[in-house]
Amino acid sequence: MRLLIALVAPVALLVHVSRFAAAEEAAPADDKPLQLFNGRDLEGWTYHLDDDKVAMEDVWSVEEGVLRCTGRPAGYLITKRNDFANYVLTVEWRWPGKGGNNGVLVHVSKPGALGVWPKSLEVQLGSGDAGDFWVIGTEIDVENEAERKEDRRHVNLTDDSEKPLGEWNTMEITCRGDEVLVKVNGELVNHAANSSETQGAIALQSEGTPIEFRKVELKPLK
Repeated sequence: MRLLIALVAPVALLVHVSRFAAAEEAAPADDKPLQLFNGRDLEGWTYHLDDDKVAMEDVWSVEEGVLRCTGRPAGYLITKRNDFANYVLTVEWRWPGKGGNNGVLVHVSKPGALGVWPKSLEVQLGSGDAGDFWVIGTEIDVENEAERKEDRRHVNLTDDSEKPLGEWNTMEITCRGDEVLVKVNGELVNHAANSSETQGAIALQSEGTPIEFRKVELKPLK
């Protein structure tokens, strides 16, 4: 069904997305990419969990260049820097066992906007649904909203963009002004406009299932 929706999207909107993607590729970076995860430790990050008795290292650890998350309790790992705007964020992730739920939070600001989750825009990593948008105290617009918006969820445009469980996936999240564009393994899977938030911290969720990351890289854009 999602594939059919993508095929019948208005031509004008597809052209708009294509122009946005072309501008993203053509724009020079202000500086070299920032390695938000350095492959050694969690320098530059802090955390929040719904159980304040649990330490960060009990949930997130680094082994052989891989950031591992146990998934419990619920919460998030968040950058100490909170003013990121206009960038391409590249995240490589995999499910080491069974698939589950998780997400990358961009434009993170006020904590506790929805239970343990902070005010942000979630880009879904959940197995089978990578690229969905979930708004958390924020607002966005997507193409064909009547067909694709389900309460806080904004369904992605494609099926089968993810690799089999256990293999590494790559997600690129481009934030430019009030637009957000998402690719999974090189395929355009979602695009939002008119985001109510345009800058903030970046966070990785802990949401029930073990997950691993090996790259969290941010490339500033003009």
